[in-house]
Amino acid sequence: MEPNLPDVVLWSIPAFVLLTVLEMVSYRLHPDDDAAGYDAKDAATSVTMGLGSLVFDLLWKIPVVAIYAALYELTPLRVPVLWWTVLLMLLAQDFFYYWSHRGHHVIRILWACHVVHHSSRKFNLTTALRQPWTSLTSWPFYLPLIALGVHPAALAFCSSANLVYQFWVHTERVDKLPRPFEFVLNTPSHHRVHHASQGGYLDRNFGGILILWDRLFGSFAPETERPVFGLTKNISTHNPFRVATHEYAAIARDVRSAATWSERAGRVFRGPGWQPSRPAVPAAPARPHAATERTG
Repeated sequence: MEPNLPDVVLWSIPAFVLLTVLEMVSYRLHPDDDAAGYDAKDAATSVTMGLGSLVFDLLWKIPVVAIYAALYELTPLRVPVLWWTVLLMLLAQDFFYYWSHRGHHVIRILWACHVVHHSSRKFNLTTALRQPWTSLTSWPFYLPLIALGVHPAALAFCSSANLVYQFWVHTERVDKLPRPFEFVLNTPSHHRVHHASQGGYLDRNFGGILILWDRLFGSFAPETERPVFGLTKNISTHNPFRVATHEYAAIARDVRSAATWSERAGRVFRGPGWQPSRPAVPAAPARPHAATERTG
C-alpha cells in the first residue's frame, strides 16, 4: 500500500513567499554594500526557472516513477513507513543526495543540468528557486534505496524534505551559526561557499541537510573570505531558455569541434573544465654557436 505522506513542497510555498519578502524588505531597511543582494531581472529569472521546473519535473517523473515502481516490485525487501524509519530514510536520502550533487559538479553532462542553479551572480532566497528543467539526470543515484525496499513515494517525500530544507540556506542575511550547528548541518555559511566562484571554494560543500558527508569525504571548505557568486565563466542572459540550455549548447559546440572520439567523450563525461592534452611540439634544434658558424 502506498504510504500517505504530505506534499512538503506544496505546504512550504507560503513560507517561501513570506521569507523572500522579509529578506527583500531587510535589504531595503538595512542595505549591505558588500552583499550581492537583489536584482529585479535576476530574481524574476530565478522565479521563472522555478515555475518552469515544476512543469518539466512532472514530465520527467513519468519514466522515473515507472522505473522505480518496477524495481520496487522486483525487490523482496520492504521498509515500513514508521516515524523512526522515515528518519533513517531521510538520512540515507541525504547521503545519496550528496553523491548525486557531487556527481553533477564533476561530470560535465550532469553539470549541464545543475549549472542552472549556479548561474546567478546574486545569492538570495530566490536563488533557491532557480532550478533546472532537465532534472532527469538525478534518478539513478537513488536506485539503491528503492532496491533496499524504500517505497518510491517515501523517497519522493524525503527528496522534497531535503529540497525544502535547502531553501533557507540561500541567503547572505544569516551569519555563521553556533559551532555545533555549523559542524553538523548545511548552513547559509557553508552554502555560500558552495555557490562561490573562487578557486578555493569550487566544488565544495555538496551536502543537502547535513554537512557531515563533506567533512567525511574531504569536500568541506569553511567560509573564510566573502564569496563571489556565479560561474567561473558567467552568462549574461536572463532568457530562461538560454539559462536552461546554455551548457548543453556549449557541449554540442565542443563535441563538433573535437578532433578525436576520445576528446568527444571527454567533452561530455569529464569535468566541466576539462581540456584534452595536446601533443608536445618538438623543440627546435639549437643553433650552433656563432663562432662555430664562422669556422671553415
